[in-house]
Formats: sequence, C-alpha cells, structure tokens
Amino acid sequence: MKNLIKLLLPALILLGCGRSDAANPYEKLFYAINAIDQAYVDEVNADTLTTEAIVAMLKTLDPHSSYTDAEETKELTQPLDGKFSGIGIQFSIVKDTVYVVQTTVGGPSERAGLRPGDRIIYVNDTLFTHPKMVNSEVLKTLRGPKGTKVALKVKRGEQMIDFTLTRDDIPIYSVDAVYMADPTTGYIRVSRFAESTPDEVAEAIAKLKKQGMKNLIIDLEDNGGGYLGAAHGMASQFLKPGDLVVSTKGRAVPDRHFNVSEKNNNDDIERIVVMVNQYSASASEIFSGAMQDYDRALIVGRRTFGKGLVQTPIPFPDGSMIRLTTARYYIPSGRLIQKEYEKGHSEEYQLDMLTRYESGELFSADSVKLDTSHPYKTLRNGRTVYGGGGIMPDVFVPLDTTQYSTYYRDLMAKGVFNTFALKYLESNRERLLKQFPTEDDFADKFVITQDILDELIQTGENEEVPFKQEGFDTSRVLIESIIKGLIERDLYENGVYSRAVNHLNPVFREALRLIHNPEEYNRLLGNH
Repeated sequence: MKNLIKLLLPALILLGCGRSDAANPYEKLFYAINAIDQAYVDEVNADTLTTEAIVAMLKTLDPHSSYTDAEETKELTQPLDGKFSGIGIQFSIVKDTVYVVQTTVGGPSERAGLRPGDRIIYVNDTLFTHPKMVNSEVLKTLRGPKGTKVALKVKRGEQMIDFTLTRDDIPIYSVDAVYMADPTTGYIRVSRFAESTPDEVAEAIAKLKKQGMKNLIIDLEDNGGGYLGAAHGMASQFLKPGDLVVSTKGRAVPDRHFNVSEKNNNDDIERIVVMVNQYSASASEIFSGAMQDYDRALIVGRRTFGKGLVQTPIPFPDGSMIRLTTARYYIPSGRLIQKEYEKGHSEEYQLDMLTRYESGELFSADSVKLDTSHPYKTLRNGRTVYGGGGIMPDVFVPLDTTQYSTYYRDLMAKGVFNTFALKYLESNRERLLKQFPTEDDFADKFVITQDILDELIQTGENEEVPFKQEGFDTSRVLIESIIKGLIERDLYENGVYSRAVNHLNPVFREALRLIHNPEEYNRLLGNH
C-alpha cells in the first residue's frame, strides 16, 4: 500500500488532491482517471477510459444528452448540413450486391452515365460484394473528399462497364414528395428539418401554386426533427410578422425568442392540414405546435413524440462531440413540448412507444394522458389546448392495422419488395418508360397484374418467406401499392412513392377529407 501511495503521489500533488479537506468534485474525477491510468492491474487505454466516463456521466442526466465519436458525429451532422461529397447515387443492397436505385440529377454518377439497376461489383479494383454488406460500409467507401476519384466496375445486364468518377458535393433534400393530391390541394412531405428545408418548402409551394393549389397538406409523419432554425424558417412562411414561433429557456444560457421577421407570401393558402404521428419530434413539434397555437392549420394524426429539450453541440479536437441539453423548448401558447422523464432512467424513456401501444393510446384518443390541470389557449381563436408532452392533434386518427399480416411483415423484413422491384425493372425498364413516359402516365395507367403478384410471391419463396394465402388476402391492397410505389420511384424519382401509397394512410385520407369540408375545418379551428 505504501508503494501504491508513492506511485500516485505525483498525481495527487498535480491535482491538488493531497489536502486534508474534501476534494473538489472535478478534481476528484481527474484524480480517479489518473489513479486508474497509473495503478490499475492491467494496461488501460486512456481514451477509452475518458470516453466511458463521459458516457456514464451523461447517462445520469436526461435521455437526450449524448456523446458521439468522430465518425458518429460526422454521420449525425451530414444529413442536416444539406450536402456531402460523394458520387451521387441512391442505392439498395440485395443479398450481397449494391444496386443503383437512382442517380442524383447533375451528380458525378449521372454525368458519367450510371443507370438505375446497375450493380457495383468492384470499387478501386477491390471486389465489393459480400453477404454481410451494410449501408454504412457502402457510404464509407463511396463518399469522400470533393475532387477525389473512385473507380467502379459496374455490371449492366451481362455486360461489365468501367467508370471513373470524381466525387463532388451532393445535396441532401429534406422535401421528399411534392404533388397535387387533387386539382386544388397540394401535398408536401418533409422528412427532416435541415439547413435547406425552408428554401425547399418555398420552392415546393411555388411549384404547387402554378398547378392551381388553393389548400395544402404538409406531411411530418415520422419526421424526427433537426435544426431549430429550419423549423423557425418554415413556420415563418405561414405566420404573421412578429409572431413568436418558439422560445428556449435554460439555467445557464440566456432565454431566446424566435419571432417571424418578414411578411409571408402564403396568406392566400386557404386551408392547411399538418399530418403528424408518434414519431414526429423536436423541430416537427415546434412547427406543428406554432401552427396550432396561431390557429393557422389543423393538426391531424396522433400525439407527437414529445422532445422539447435543446441540445448544444460541444465539439472536441478529435472530432467527437457532446450534445448537452442546455434548455427547453416552449411553443407560443407557453406549452412545454417535452414529455416527462426521470433522470438516469433512459431505458424507460426509450420504451415509451411500446407503452403507448400497450396502453391503447395509438388506437384511442381517450387513452392519451393529457395534463388537463393546466389548460392553455390558442392565440388567435382562443381554443383550449393542453400540455403534457408532445402536440396533441386537433383531429385524432387511430393507427390502422387492418391490412397488417405476418406474411406482409416477413416480406418486408426480408427485403422482398425491394429485391422484386429491382429485378422486375432489370427486364422491363425500357418497355415501361416507353409505355409510360411520365410519372403521371404511370400513376394513372399502370396496373399490378396477377403475373406481377405471382413473381413477387416466388421472390418471397426464394427468400424463405413461404406463401400464406390468408395473410396475402389481408394485405393484398397494401402489397400492390408498395410494389407500384417502388417501381414508380425507381423509374422516376423518390417523391412519387408517397403518391402511390398515400391513399392507404388513414391520416392522409382524413387530412384530405377535412380540406374538402370547409365548414368542419373552420369549426374545428374556431374560425367565425
């Protein structure tokens, strides 16, 4: 023991922890790391030790304070920055092979002549097919600094073709779909709130107005959020100058208020419906909450996630980062978005979706626990709204499981739909493009035949998904819509998939119904 004390004495002196009085808690932490580093029975890695200490500390706080290493940090921030450097393809992995699903317009792959359906076999003369291929490996290999080159050997049919591509900046779009749902109703799906989102939404609205849009559906289902500034910028396109979009309050940071600064150009949009569900979070809740609080839109769907904590990024020199919760979001009526949590119990927090399912909340509005003890009022029409975590929609739409079957589940889990769509297009792409020159032609005239369904069923059998007649009958309409949507997406562009499947979504159907019932729409909003 005396030898151990002698060994640790330099660290004690350095840290000032050799005093008789109690150590400062921060000194105590460094002292413990030094002690382990210098005296532990086995060799330790100082980086690992420090990382584990940071992670353990953050676990005692809220569920959203987190640590990411350098690679995780890069993957986390790239989708929100609006671009990355790469070759510009959307891909799918089928068994052991990377298939090109789409090329980015104007990107390196399109310029070089890669086509949807091409299979990437070699990258820089190294075989790039194996049964354990995952998305992260593909991204790590194909992305890289702007201006660097990558050599590909691509199989097209039975032909092998060599390509040399120069990586370039590739935009990441947050607006996934834009189309006219009917002659007067536009539809915009926003998948994330990135730096470019407000501009993308503005462009989408301008496009739809040229096509005769009078009313608008904004789809934020499954949108997990992103930048606060993007939510502020998007809300500013619908609210009035001076309107507060959101405020943040914290212990050690100044309060911040995000107001609309300029007049918007969209007062002529008569009725707006925002679609949300239990996975709509953070920036999605800021936007939908502000639209609800100012009575500018009806919110339709299910109670949102309830993430109202502000994370401030604290980067380290090695590229790693802490995202530390420093404040809370409050929407204009004064409601706190964040649902309840207990510090240090993130496991329970992560199980919240299962709890909602088991409690019946996803199927009945009566099962939703709202904080009715503290009602709030909307700011234009004085409607009563409640806090308690997340945004409770003005019109609740239960989760629909009537078309769900284990057969459909197994087809989806095994990737059968994507496998079938890619193989079908290998043989039929040119014929389909001649027969259906535009996506409108395809949407209106293409029919899923029994032959196509038989091919899908056989693809499932090949992937060890045995055919189940009862499950197929239950899910047939869903299966047909997904097949059509995937074929259409791979022929034209991503956005058309939503048009192919939206008619099956009860939240979309309710949104469209309310758009076409101005009396009910106005009554629910409290308009007089």
